[in-house]
Amino acid sequence: MKDTSTRPRKSSRMRLLLSAACAAALAVTGTFIASPNAHAEADRTLTSNLTGTHNGYYFSFWKDSGNASMTLRADGRYSSSWDRSTNNWVGGKGWATGSRRTVSYSGNYNPGNNNTYLALYGWTRNPLIEYYVVENFGSYNPSSGAQRLGTVTTDGGTYDILRSQRVNAPSIDGNQTFYQYWSVRQQKRSSGTITTANHFDAWARAGLNLGSNHAYQVMATEGYQSQGSSDINVWEGGGGNPTTGPTTGPTTPPANGNCTAVLSAAERWGDRFNLNVAVSGTNNWVVSLGLNGGQSIQNSWNASVSGTTGTVTARPNGNGNNFGITIMANNNWTWPTVSCRTS
Repeated sequence: MKDTSTRPRKSSRMRLLLSAACAAALAVTGTFIASPNAHAEADRTLTSNLTGTHNGYYFSFWKDSGNASMTLRADGRYSSSWDRSTNNWVGGKGWATGSRRTVSYSGNYNPGNNNTYLALYGWTRNPLIEYYVVENFGSYNPSSGAQRLGTVTTDGGTYDILRSQRVNAPSIDGNQTFYQYWSVRQQKRSSGTITTANHFDAWARAGLNLGSNHAYQVMATEGYQSQGSSDINVWEGGGGNPTTGPTTGPTTPPANGNCTAVLSAAERWGDRFNLNVAVSGTNNWVVSLGLNGGQSIQNSWNASVSGTTGTVTARPNGNGNNFGITIMANNNWTWPTVSCRTS
């Protein structure tokens, strides 16, 4: 097994989240369960290493230097930003104890051409395992150098299954030698649902067994010698966030040729919601959006959109490759399907 500890991906990073103050914090939080009905706490911006709970969700924030910050917002939402003065940082919201839960998330993630990623991240003990379900990343695949053991198709996409090993490296139990398990999504996205049990089961079929004692599980943003930002909301269960987010659909389908279209969440009101659409790979594109029953397009911007119900199409209108739409929900908050082709 190749030791990937020399990769530029991690120096101390996520494994330090609980190796010092974080380990003590876990002992205090125990088996705290997130509740969407927890009393509302004010937004809170973190610039120093800390773990705890906020609005019913467990959070962790760690950096080794620089200007990284994370703002804890309503329910499971957090936003972050960092610049190149930061060597390494990681933070997110989730649960103090991991499980086979279904995790949904939505928001905006801006990696640029940088070493950064967005992942459901956790640990187990007995044995000590560090695991990742990577949903999106920038220029560097964080599992580079790991041993590929197959794939799993779930939640509208295909993930590569990999294993790597860390030798005498920082962990939630001090410096240890342990394995890392990876599911890395081939079709990047920044919103969607993760059926965690499907990944756990696929790992087990590949001979990658998690420990019997789960530590924390968070939807994390990480940056290493890079710059970027994120605004992510996480909650348990499939479907829409009951307070802030529409139900997510397939946000990053396989590209057609060199064209890829990615949906991300924007504003929501009582009867409608906005979606952002980012097109990459070409400047000559046609994006098709399959609306769900009862839905209709109320407004659009930065693209020429044809149709209002059923399958609508969008083409560039000189305002670049990012556009937006407003969808009248008619009590149907499921996101439309999306596909892209070159014109």
